[in-house]
Amino acid sequence: MQSYYRGYPRRRRWNGSRTIGFNGGRRMPIDVHSDDEAYLITAAVPGLSAEEVKVEVLDDLVTMSGEITLEENGGSQKILSELRHSFYRQVRLPEAVNADEIEAKVEKGLLTVRIPKADEARPKKIEVKAE
Repeated sequence: MQSYYRGYPRRRRWNGSRTIGFNGGRRMPIDVHSDDEAYLITAAVPGLSAEEVKVEVLDDLVTMSGEITLEENGGSQKILSELRHSFYRQVRLPEAVNADEIEAKVEKGLLTVRIPKADEARPKKIEVKAE
């Protein structure tokens, strides 16, 4: 079934549970990467300072949130408002993490969170000896 917007068909992709693609501004866009040592989450937080962004980790659940404070123009009438005043995003990581060593920073509109994996989640290298 195809939906129409102003006479034009709207394309949708289906992954079994929800429509995917551009998130329409509902959630902050993120990238999540992993290596042997840590997870790296990068999120777009344009115009926000480090004080306006909050990162929390509970077990394997990472929560990133914040609030955008905009000045109201006293006598002006709002015609269109697409700027969100708050954002919230959660990511569940597949393995245990070391919450005591998490590092987070905001630079040039990007939030970068480095979350080291717990020792039991890291690959173990075993030396093979020859006889």
